Amino acid sequence: MSGDLFSALPTMDTEAAERLHARLAATAEEAGLLDVAYRTLDTPVGELLIAATALGLVRVAYVSDGPDAVLTDLARDISPRVLRAPARLDTAARELDEYFAGRRDAFDLPLDLRLAHGFRRTVLEHLPEIRYGSTASYAAIAAAAGSPRAVRAVGTACARNPLPVVVPCHRVVRSDGSPGAYVGGPAAKRTLLALEAAA
Repeated sequence: MSGDLFSALPTMDTEAAERLHARLAATAEEAGLLDVAYRTLDTPVGELLIAATALGLVRVAYVSDGPDAVLTDLARDISPRVLRAPARLDTAARELDEYFAGRRDAFDLPLDLRLAHGFRRTVLEHLPEIRYGSTASYAAIAAAAGSPRAVRAVGTACARNPLPVVVPCHRVVRSDGSPGAYVGGPAAKRTLLALEAAA
C-alpha cells in the first residue's frame, strides 16, 4: 500500500530540483542560516571541494580526502548548517580558475583559518610568503615560524593544511630539492609546481 502512495507522488526533473535547491540556498543565506557553503570545482589536479563561512574560505579538499568525510568534519568542527551553495564561492572559484589558467599568481580571498591551531596555524601563515614559482624547504619554514628544529612539525602542518593550493604548502620541498609528500598526492604536487614554473 505504501508503494502505491509513493508512486502517486509527482517526480521532479533535475532542472526543477536544481532551481529548488538554489532557492533554498539563497533563502538560507539571506536569513543568516548558512554557516558553511560548499561547491565542487574541476581542475587540472582533479575535482576540488571548496567551502566558505561568512568569514572566508575555510576548506579546499581533494577528492582523495573523501567529500562526504570532509562535509562531516565541517559539520562537526564548525556547524551542522552546511549546504551546497555555489554563489558564496563564485569569487573563490573564479580565482582558482585564473590560477590554473596561469593568469593569477596570488589569491585575494579572505581566509577563515579556524581549522588550524597553534604551530600549525603559524606555519600556514608563513606559506604565502613563498613566492609563486619558488619553493622553500621544510627547514626554512620551521625557521621562519620561529622553531628551527620543528621540521617534522612543519611537515605535519603542510599535510593537514585545510586550504591546499590557496595556502601554498605545495611550494614546501625537502632540503635536497625533491618534492616530498603532499596532501593531494605526489602527482598533484608535481602538477602545481610545473604550472608555476611555466609561468
